[in-house]
Amino acid sequence: MSKVILGIHGLGNKPSKKILEDWWRNSILEGLEGINKNKFNLNFELIYWADVLNDKPLDETIIDKEDPYYVREKYISAPENFIPTPHSFRKKVLGFLEKQMDKIFLNEDLSINYSFISDIIIHKYFKELEIYYTEECYDQNKAKCAAKDIIRNKVVYILNKYKDEEIMIIAHSMGSIIAYDVLTFILPEIEIDSLVTMGSPLGLPIIMSKIASEQNIRLQRKKRLETPPGVKRNWFNFSDLGDKVAINFDLGDDYNDNANGVKPIDFIVHNNYEINGERNPHKSYGYLRTPELSKIIHEFLIRGETKLSMSLSDYTKNIYQRFNKLIRNTKSKLRYINKNN
Repeated sequence: MSKVILGIHGLGNKPSKKILEDWWRNSILEGLEGINKNKFNLNFELIYWADVLNDKPLDETIIDKEDPYYVREKYISAPENFIPTPHSFRKKVLGFLEKQMDKIFLNEDLSINYSFISDIIIHKYFKELEIYYTEECYDQNKAKCAAKDIIRNKVVYILNKYKDEEIMIIAHSMGSIIAYDVLTFILPEIEIDSLVTMGSPLGLPIIMSKIASEQNIRLQRKKRLETPPGVKRNWFNFSDLGDKVAINFDLGDDYNDNANGVKPIDFIVHNNYEINGERNPHKSYGYLRTPELSKIIHEFLIRGETKLSMSLSDYTKNIYQRFNKLIRNTKSKLRYINKNN
């Protein structure tokens, strides 16, 4: 069975699908090269949904920084002199904040308290998420529908395209919400080898309550949030502690394991994206080339090759042994014939 890596991008307008897909691929390959595992013909496709919420993509050729379609954060290689920021104190603070936010905003059934506050936060900081959950738009057939349905259908189409292959999904930021929703509510039966989330807001009380609300409508038997049912092997979650979107970096506390025994495994990493002297610890390119994620991608790509190699070796050995046995038997028969003649 062949393997494919599918990416789902995050918040904000983006360059064209081709450009963004190339930048994601370059980031993955840069990460593999960083761990000396760069000899791969990467089967990768980006699930692109920015066109649902924006009239046209950003243009990487524009040099006027005041132009609304100017790309402020292009893909560039990692800085050679990057120095990771120590985060031990920040980790303690964020861990404390997580517990307090859950106590204040979440009820036992994951319904939200002070919904007017969460609505203000979403409106101010997560405009695309607000549209995803509330606004209507027009699809290609001019039919009125929720934006989230169009976005989800894009993911469904690509997943069905690769349903007979081993799939790794890498979802960034809001893309992780979209991936979770599709794999839980729309295509729970599709098999996903590994789910990777980066810079994910899935641990925020606001988001968990939104998911729980839909879950109560669609899957009333469920009492807690859990790993999507089709994820067969792994769910890896990556967070830089300086990433303000992934303020709750520990999804393992928030999502139960599925029937396959899969639950989030959390990694704290250093996102080294920097451009013009400005760091952005939330940027997808930085996450995609972290050594921790690169090792996981490499293991996914080579899984099965060793087994196949061993099988071929055993097969060759078996043929060799059978051939030697045939030679020995032939010699024995010849000696018998010579002796009796």
